[in-house]
Amino acid sequence: MSTVLHTPPQPPAPAPAYDDLTALAARHGLSVSGARPSLPEYVRKLWARRHFITAFATAKLTAQYSQAKLGQVWQVMTPLLNAAVYYFIFGVLLGTKHGVPDYIPFLVTGVFIWTFTQSSIMAGTRAISGNLGLVRALHFPRAALPISFCLQQLQQLLFSMGALVVILLCFGVPVGVSWLLALPALFLQFTFNAGVSMVMARMGAKTPDIAQLMPFVLRTWMYVSGVMWSIDKLAKNDSLPHAVKIALAANPAAVYIDLMRFALIDSFHASQLPAHVWALATAWALIAGVGGFIYFWKAEETYGRG
Repeated sequence: MSTVLHTPPQPPAPAPAYDDLTALAARHGLSVSGARPSLPEYVRKLWARRHFITAFATAKLTAQYSQAKLGQVWQVMTPLLNAAVYYFIFGVLLGTKHGVPDYIPFLVTGVFIWTFTQSSIMAGTRAISGNLGLVRALHFPRAALPISFCLQQLQQLLFSMGALVVILLCFGVPVGVSWLLALPALFLQFTFNAGVSMVMARMGAKTPDIAQLMPFVLRTWMYVSGVMWSIDKLAKNDSLPHAVKIALAANPAAVYIDLMRFALIDSFHASQLPAHVWALATAWALIAGVGGFIYFWKAEETYGRG
């Protein structure tokens, strides 16, 4: 009778520790897919995509009215029609034009500059949630999307500025050296708009329903930003609490509108601007631009997932 020797089963080899795998991946230059890069690296990657941002903004602007028979004319007609409606309701029916020199240039400038902020924020709110196919298909810094939408709105504003200049000249507003101040004012406003758009893009990516709420928020913001009426004139009302006057004057939308009116309309004097207006405009741009960018970057790895 033969004896069969059975080799006892060997226990399975222990799985490599997580730290060992991490070290192995690092040695071979591997990293977690979709991991958030450091802030300096993120800025470098975003700068490397600057040509994509510009091209994407231009393409979106060209396609915006491609189905309309008048095409790009609507870039000018839309804010002009809004200004006409506001003039009839607020200027004529409510009488806000009384005591405001050059009211039509005053109003049209306010509408054009406010539309820039409003459209940038609305587009930014849908920047991620409305482009999930692009976000999931390609790897690029997601901040490129809200920034490109803001750049699109800036391009549209610059296109519309031609009509604004014609209106100013038709109503006797002379060309002046102060018009050059429009350039830094627009730069600061663009920085502010981009920062707020990135905040809203992150919030909209997590909660798409915010896009349905934003029109009501923006409409309320418009009514307190002096688009159709003069904040300076209202501030002279002694019955208004001082804190309310300060809040109205420091409202970032109102600050950028007033700066543009000061640059373009000679009857809009420096005395009508809030104190330290350029410092205030720069502060808003830095707070929104830098803060919004960091806030958006912190959730970089979450966009397009879930």
